Amino acid sequence: QVQLVESGGKLVHSGESLRLSCAASGRTFTNVAMAWFRQTPGKAREFVGLLSGSGLTTSASDSVKERLAISRNNANNTLYLQMNNLKPEDTATYYCAAFLRNGQYWSSDSYTYWGQGTQVAVSS
Repeated sequence: QVQLVESGGKLVHSGESLRLSCAASGRTFTNVAMAWFRQTPGKAREFVGLLSGSGLTTSASDSVKERLAISRNNANNTLYLQMNNLKPEDTATYYCAAFLRNGQYWSSDSYTYWGQGTQVAVSS
């Protein structure tokens, strides 16, 4: 059974950094595209960034790209999201996703597996 478990979310102050983790189990995730999304109450899940199976990163926007970095450790099947210079608008529940079913990597409908999410709150 495939499981994705996010961790690392907490309350931080504006300008601080945070690293989120997504521990994957149930199969090998080497060379599997994995992504981060985020969601705030009442809004649709928003694409944050993708790490392809070959190690290329695609970010949601240039402004996000400057502050975020996605990486993985294949030895322990863990995906990471490093967030720097956090802003109040980064406050959300962050989810990792795996197994992209089509080319629409920005769409939450394109992924087979999801974690339960970890909450990040950024105070001004």
